[in-house]
Amino acid sequence: MPGTQGAVPVRLKDGNRDITQLILDSLDEKEPLQSSQDFADIPQNEIKAALDRLASRSMVAYDTKDSEQVLLSGEGEMICDEGSHEYKVWNIVHKRGKVPIKELPKEVGAEAAKIGRGTAFKNKWIKKDGDALVPLQEDVEDSTAQMLRQIRDTKSLADAKMLKELTKRQLVKTSKVISYSIRKGSKYAKEMPVEVTDLTADMLASGDWKTANFKPYNFKTLGAAQNAGALHPLNKVRSEFRNIFFNQGFVEMPTSRYVDSGFWNFDALFVPQQHPARDMQDTFFISDPPRADRPRPDNAAEAAMEEMEKGAKMLFGTVEQQKERKPRDYEQYWNNIKEVHQNGAFGSIGYRYPWSEDECLRLVLRTHTTAVSTWVLHRLAEDPRPARYFSVDRVFRNETVDATHLAEFHQVEGVIADFGLTLGGLMRFLEDFFAKLGITNLRFKPAYNPYTEPSMEIFGYHTGLGKWVEIGNSGMFRPEMLEPMGLPKDLRVYGFGLSLERPTMIKYGVSNIRELLGHKVDLNFIESNAAVRLDKN
Repeated sequence: MPGTQGAVPVRLKDGNRDITQLILDSLDEKEPLQSSQDFADIPQNEIKAALDRLASRSMVAYDTKDSEQVLLSGEGEMICDEGSHEYKVWNIVHKRGKVPIKELPKEVGAEAAKIGRGTAFKNKWIKKDGDALVPLQEDVEDSTAQMLRQIRDTKSLADAKMLKELTKRQLVKTSKVISYSIRKGSKYAKEMPVEVTDLTADMLASGDWKTANFKPYNFKTLGAAQNAGALHPLNKVRSEFRNIFFNQGFVEMPTSRYVDSGFWNFDALFVPQQHPARDMQDTFFISDPPRADRPRPDNAAEAAMEEMEKGAKMLFGTVEQQKERKPRDYEQYWNNIKEVHQNGAFGSIGYRYPWSEDECLRLVLRTHTTAVSTWVLHRLAEDPRPARYFSVDRVFRNETVDATHLAEFHQVEGVIADFGLTLGGLMRFLEDFFAKLGITNLRFKPAYNPYTEPSMEIFGYHTGLGKWVEIGNSGMFRPEMLEPMGLPKDLRVYGFGLSLERPTMIKYGVSNIRELLGHKVDLNFIESNAAVRLDKN
């Protein structure tokens, strides 16, 4: 009859003994067995493997005992053999009657002289006589060495205060010890029974299957880990963001340009050229090429935008139903931006400073995807109408990296253009938006942005950090940004830039953003996290 001899044997490293058989033989002579005494030379992990194999077949039963042992360090072993540092100092002083202090390191060693002299003074074994040491006691008891010898024999110390002191001096250390009390099980036998692993046609024909001892299945054993791919938590939350946007009639914007000009990234957003955000400590500038072209048609972005609009679920009709667009005048837009900065225009007094074309055309790693929103709104001026756009992509800022800040991160950008919009409507939209992600506890704080007025920062409560964390910024775009594009005065626009990383941190209970994005990310964390699900009441 095909089968195997019970459990897989667990052999010692020397290959001479089968631990499972050794346990069975030992139980026949003595019960119970104590692993720490009866199998002291066998490693704990190997004895545990053998016990588990036998216990799964009810051949043995065992109880686990956890205890702590006190072990000597290398220095502690030396003191056991040679005596303590203070004893060495007293001994040489006692033998010679008088020892110059400067000669002590040569007699007992530098370490013993340094440590032992102070303790010998404290114990009143010696005293100072000028520049020398003389004995105070004719006979002393080296209690430290005696105590360490006792610990070496018993591997324990009842005096907790003394144990703490010896540990502090690095003479001993504690170690957790696991031992097992082993007894016979309900199916104990001196030899492993033959276990049949396969049901064959011959067994069915002969009837042997009726009396066969089949190897039991272990339903508690975990399956082998599957080397399967896994989505990053940021990608999961990003998918949730995109689905929410699409379901609310938003059209995605093309965001393939990581490098952009200062015109689109700053000037077109009414950010003054002296603004701190344009300093080297806040923005990554590109040195080669030294400057960008003036704003001009971008055929690649145009084609991408048209592709994204095709068949999009737009609240206000498809692209084909909209009226014919008027061409964009980039030269006029350029002049309008210069005028509103330098002299004031469109009802604004502007910033009134000498506007620099060279500063405007410096190339930067985009600091926000609002640079893309600006291009899309200028495109919307061809056919002004209610519209909704969004993007989710990377942005770059010269930040000091800490638990909640990175120099490279993701921004969730949203733009809503319509007539009659109010700030209260923006707050309600953001509350509904984050509620779909399961983040319901929001706070709004007044803020300043050069391109929005009024402006609000958005905060969500992070239970892991135990504090409110900024998860976005928002506001209503200023006329100085919208009217130079050619948009009508009564068309208002919400703008909101939200974090992708920080809501993900809240969602997954991550306290350090560097564990979520960058080279310190734990791949086990990526593989073990379940997909994000929308929380429902």
